[in-house]
Amino acid sequence: MLSRAIARDLFSGAALGRAMALIMIAMAAAPGFSPLLGGALDHYFGWRSEFVFIGVFAAIAAIGYDWVLGESHHATRTPLNPLAIAKNYLRLIADRRFLVPAVTVSLIVGGLFALFAAAPRILIEGLQFTPIELGLFFAGTVMVVFAAGMLATRLAPRFGLDRSVKGGLTIAATGSGAILLVSLLHPTFLPFLAAIAVFLLGMGIVNPLGTAQALSPFGDKAGAASALLGFWQMMAAAIGVWLAATVSHQAMFALGVVLTVAALLALALYALRARAA
Repeated sequence: MLSRAIARDLFSGAALGRAMALIMIAMAAAPGFSPLLGGALDHYFGWRSEFVFIGVFAAIAAIGYDWVLGESHHATRTPLNPLAIAKNYLRLIADRRFLVPAVTVSLIVGGLFALFAAAPRILIEGLQFTPIELGLFFAGTVMVVFAAGMLATRLAPRFGLDRSVKGGLTIAATGSGAILLVSLLHPTFLPFLAAIAVFLLGMGIVNPLGTAQALSPFGDKAGAASALLGFWQMMAAAIGVWLAATVSHQAMFALGVVLTVAALLALALYALRARAA
């Protein structure tokens, strides 16, 4: 009976991991292709055209969402109870099943946003890229995230969430350390690109599978769990961006330090979880 319950939980976690991987692939398109689109608009029509495009796009998206989906919350509304909400969050924080994978994913996402912030400084200021070339860089590297998301959908059913996440963390830590070494030994584009690709491959595995692992045991608290996870991710992103801008005036070195520390912390934390389990 117990083995069946465990098998059911593992299956639901792997299924959620596949769904999260597909969602991540779709979401990666925005930071991947928007710099290229923004650079093209700026080059051909001036920077003001970007705000016009955003306004038109947002209006079309809002109309399309309302037309296709409409109101998605049809359950009976309950009164707002701050005490009950706080208790839900505290129970989640105290539960290792949520805490460890959520913090792990947040550390990796914080490193990803540090990359978003530091890459323009590295490529435009340091390596003399044009805005169009910067956009091509992001559009190219997002393909690695797409590949990682598809790989994650195959890894989880075959090896389970624990081993897959640990493998992704190891890859991310390897890429992070490589960025740091490149910044110290040979700060040129191709070695930097190779190291970034390795980090993104690991991140693309950890993000959906770790998110699925954090959320799958809490179907009855899905809203609170996803909200808390999202808050931690954005908090880690803000800290990562700040550190990448302040650790050193050398942008590539600062990024390498931030990514390496974040990835190693995430790997160590997840290893402690596996040992405790």
